[in-house]
Amino acid sequence: QVQLVESGGGLVQAGDSLRLTCTASGGPFSEYAAGWFRQAPGKEREFVAGTTKNGGTTYYPDSMKGRFSISKVNALNLVYLLIKSLEPEDTALYYCAANSDGIFYSGREYHWDYWGQGTQVTVSS
Repeated sequence: QVQLVESGGGLVQAGDSLRLTCTASGGPFSEYAAGWFRQAPGKEREFVAGTTKNGGTTYYPDSMKGRFSISKVNALNLVYLLIKSLEPEDTALYYCAANSDGIFYSGREYHWDYWGQGTQVTVSS
């Protein structure tokens, strides 16, 4: 089974851009769909972005369209999340997720089998 480790979080200024990285190991990551979620303090975890196993199709909830971009690089076992024009409201713990079906079903958590530990993003105004 695959293990996921997120990196790239930190303290940034509003308006900055940030790229988060999810490194996968232990499985044929090219067969897994991948996604990003986030959880802000006191809030439920929410879906940010997803992609199919080959990375060719991407999915975003309406609230995330425009500033968030997911990309999957199977040759490197990596998934990136680029966030532009960061806002204080983007402050959250960002999680990488994967499912072994390789299909993007939805942003609901029960469609995702594997999770990383998260990387913290804090945006100051």
